[in-house]
Amino acid sequence: MRSVVLVGAVMALAACDPQQMADQAGRRIAASVVLPVVQLDMPTPLAQRATDCIVRNATAAEVQALARDVAVVAGSSTKATIRGIALRPEASACFAANGVPQVRP
Repeated sequence: MRSVVLVGAVMALAACDPQQMADQAGRRIAASVVLPVVQLDMPTPLAQRATDCIVRNATAAEVQALARDVAVVAGSSTKATIRGIALRPEASACFAANGVPQVRP
């Protein structure tokens, strides 16, 4: 029985795409950078939904750039990146679908 569980676990791990796992990890780290910035403009429940929309619509390069600011206060470049993503039509649609106020240009 133990060997069946072990084989199942190994097969499940083998099915994981390392690139996808790295992207998800990067997006989680980026979210930890985005959330405090967004919380400056809205209460936490809305900020969490807005953060999800922003991170979901960030490119891989943007995710990497945002993730570099983990554990430090976000600077003007990071804030500009977050705002630029938030102004995209895809992020705006996500905001609307999740009850988040639109970002003014």
